[in-house]
Amino acid sequence: MRTMTRKTARDADYRALAEFRFHIRRYLEFSDQAAKRAGMEPKQYQLLLAIRGLPEGREPTVGVIAHELHLRHHSAVELVDRAERNRLVKRVRSGTHVFVRLSRKGERALADAVDKRLHELQTAGPILVKALQRLIRSGSARAI
Repeated sequence: MRTMTRKTARDADYRALAEFRFHIRRYLEFSDQAAKRAGMEPKQYQLLLAIRGLPEGREPTVGVIAHELHLRHHSAVELVDRAERNRLVKRVRSGTHVFVRLSRKGERALADAVDKRLHELQTAGPILVKALQRLIRSGSARAI
């Protein structure tokens, strides 16, 4: 009997995790499409958001951006280079440091994409929360 309970709990874990991942992927797909409609690639949106969303006092160097986006340094450099070519960001030298700042075009593109995402989260947010709650309950049931 104990094996059956454990298997049932594991099945519930798999279902809850699959459902949660489904809803995350659905939101991220919407997010990627919103970035494209705002005139940028999804990675460029992530770059702009990482720069704009840094905590106060943390400066957007390529190293910080690489850390925030979980990229290798050279990949972050390439991403910044592409965004700079698209006039979404600019590099600003200050003493021995080089910071990556949003351009006016980047600010507008980011604001447009964020507005669409926030609107979508009004719908997707409660669905994600419910899926996450089911996943947490499923994991809690397994611990019993």
